[in-house]
Parts: sequence; C-alpha cells; structure tokens
Amino acid sequence: MSSSGPQHPHDSAAPDVVTGPEKLIAVEEHGAEPVPHDKRHGSPRQLLWTWASPQVGFATLFIGVLSVSAFGLSFWQAAAALVLGAGLGSLAHGVLSTDGPRFGVPQMVIGRLSFGHAGNAVPSAVNALVSGIGWFAVNSVGGAFALNSLTGLPPLPSLLILVVLEIVIGYVGHDLVHRFERYAFPVLCVIFLIAGVWMFKGADIAGSGTGGGFGGFMLAFSACFGFTAGWNPCASDYARYLPAGTPPRVTARYSGLGLFVSIAVVSVIGAASGTLAAPAGASPTDAFTSHLPGWLGNLTLVAIILGAMAASTLNVYSAAVSISSLALPLPSWLGRAALVALVGAIGTVAGWASLADAGAAFENFLLVIAYWIAPWLGVVLMEHALRTLPGNALAERLQDRTFTNPAGLIALLVGVAVSVPLFSNQTIYVGLVPATWPGVGDLTCPVGFAIGALLYVLLRRRDTLNTPA
Repeated sequence: MSSSGPQHPHDSAAPDVVTGPEKLIAVEEHGAEPVPHDKRHGSPRQLLWTWASPQVGFATLFIGVLSVSAFGLSFWQAAAALVLGAGLGSLAHGVLSTDGPRFGVPQMVIGRLSFGHAGNAVPSAVNALVSGIGWFAVNSVGGAFALNSLTGLPPLPSLLILVVLEIVIGYVGHDLVHRFERYAFPVLCVIFLIAGVWMFKGADIAGSGTGGGFGGFMLAFSACFGFTAGWNPCASDYARYLPAGTPPRVTARYSGLGLFVSIAVVSVIGAASGTLAAPAGASPTDAFTSHLPGWLGNLTLVAIILGAMAASTLNVYSAAVSISSLALPLPSWLGRAALVALVGAIGTVAGWASLADAGAAFENFLLVIAYWIAPWLGVVLMEHALRTLPGNALAERLQDRTFTNPAGLIALLVGVAVSVPLFSNQTIYVGLVPATWPGVGDLTCPVGFAIGALLYVLLRRRDTLNTPA
C-alpha cells in the first residue's frame, strides 16, 4: 500500500497557517477541488488543537452525564466505556487524516475511492445534513444555554448571536478556522481542568450505579464512539492544506491524539458530574455548573460557549465542503463560502426547534449518529487498507466521473439495513435482538461496522480490474 503521495519542492519550506493579517481574513478560495501544491502550508501540529478545542465543551460533557444518569453505569464503568469509544473513534480519525496531505481534498471527496463518483453522493449528502444541521444545531444550542445562564439573555437571542459568529468564521474559511481553534485551546483546557478537579472533589466515584450492566455499557460506548467517529467524515478537511510530503504517522498522531485526549478527559468529567444530583428544572448547562462555586461556574459557562463555537465552526465548514464534493451544477455564486452561510441558516432553524427539550434531542441524536457512521467507516477503512495503486493513479481516479465502485454503497446500505432493524435500542424503536434480550443494549454500531467492512472486502474488485475508464 502506498503511504504517501509524490514529493514536491514546496514541501520542505511550507509557510505557517497564515502569513499575515490580510491572509487571515481573506475568504478561502478552495472547496472540493485539490489544493495546489504551491498553496500548501501549515504544520501537522496544528491538527492537535484543531481537533481538541471543539471537544472541550458541553456536548462532550453530556455524553458522560448520560452514561451515569441515563444508562445506569457506575463512574468507573462509564469511564471505561467512554475511553474505549473515544479511543476507537480517534484511531480511525488518525488513519483517515493521513489522506489529507496526500490528495489535498476533503474527506468526502476521498470517499469516491470507496463508493465511486456517483455512489459517493449518498454519504456526502448524509454528512452534510448531519454536520450542517444536526451537529451544528446541537453544539450551538449547548452554547446558547450557557450564554443564557451567564447573561440572562433568552435562549433564542443567545442562539442567534452564536450562530452568526460561527458562520462568519466558517465563511472566511480554513486558515481562520485553524487560528480560532488554536487560541481557544489553552483557554478551554485551563478552565475545564480546574472545573474537573473541583467536580471530582464531590463526585461519588465509588458508587455502584443503578444496574446498567452490559447493556448500559454498550449504550455509553456507542454514544461516545458515535460522537468521536462523527468527526471521521471530516478528517481530511483540515489536513488537506498540509504539504504532500508531511509524514503520515505525524499527521495521524496529532489529529487522533487531539480528538482522543479531549473527548476522553471531558466526558469522564461529565461522568463524575452525573453522580451528583442536579437541581430540579435546571437547564443542561445549569445542572453541570450548579456543582461549582459561582466564579468557577461562570468561567465554565464562558468555556462552554467558546467550545460550542469551536465545534459548530467545524460543523458548518465541513458541511459546506461535503456539499461541494457532490459536484452539483451549482451557480458560480454558490461556492464554498456561500454554502457555509446557507447551511448555517438551515442549522439555526433546527437548533431553534430543539431549544424546548435539548437534553432529549441530544440523547437521541448521539445514539442514532453512529448508525450510518459505523458501516461507512468499515467501508472506507477497508478501502484504505486494500489500496494497491500508486498515489498519482488514485488522485486521477478521484476526479474521474466515470469511475464506479458499487461495492461501497452496497456494503454501506446493507450494513445499515441489517444493523438498525435488528440491533438498535431507542425510545422510538427497539430492534428484534434487544427486544428479545434487553441485556445486550445497543449493538448497532459494532454490527454495522463489521457488516460494512466484511461485505466490502468480499465485493470489492481488485484495482487491476477496476481501473478508471
């Protein structure tokens, strides 16, 4: 398997993320097309904070809270499930990120290798909906509640203020996104670590839980894996500007580590807070900060707002490039930047609709998100492992509209069609297996991944028989 693309003279002396203030605010020109080698810049180190900052927020905390309060696990059981879910999702994320410098295109464009040019429209469209509407709404609503708690401003105006700022950053594009995440990172880390230490002082980490058992463990694992792997379809979006000669191991290390450490630590802090009783009728953010002294609670609310912006900015940016990867005959004015504004507006409406019961909406979204991610991930990881063609041939294939690979779409759809009806365990639908054996919890994610991966391996033709026309 070829591990890197061809070397280029620009690789050894690439500039930093931006080269001056005028570059920082210049609207990004590139969408789904390959980034030219003379435009490549940055260091893989920037992937550390780009992926860590968006996870240091309320959404990640809430996964830990649910593991204890909703899934019935003890603190230590929850911690094990959360770390395992974050670890596996981050490992996949690191692997997929290595294709960013190699091909210079977003993750959903690279998906053409797994699904073909036409077949890739399905996962690209789903990711645009999930990132641009689902995750953008979820993260923005969490920040809106924090702003409401901090200032007393009603939730709706709070939401509108945040989404405008998030859309502006995503509209400008890649370099401003990286810079925002970089400056948010140390602030978020310091505040959340202090809040975490304080939370552990009063947490009941020795408790036995409420009998979640294996089923509760699988629910917590699936929620954390789904949250972590939910970023996998965006993995290369923020590595594609790196020089083509960037060592793959370094790219994988920084992107995977940034995602893993932040999600593991923050979700475990959430699990600790889940062992404590929350005030009746409190909003999700108030429930967490109620266990902290006033000054620290206010600082934590600031951090939750900043973390929500860090996450939603990535959500709306990646949703726009996912739409760009569809290669639709869009008018010239509807480029990547305009798509950011359009997707953000739709996501804002979705966030507005979920303000009334944000906790329940987030819980359901967390569990369902992994249902399509798992078989998709099985397919793309197998494709990544089975490649035999050189980098130049693969790069040509990405732009070849005649290239087909039906194995990918078949494996994805079958993985969803089998795993969801049989193994899902939701309040609105319980699959045949958990309905018969309630103790198994929700096995949709591992079953979907296994079906997607195995079926793709069986159906995929050898590269020598599947060359572009």
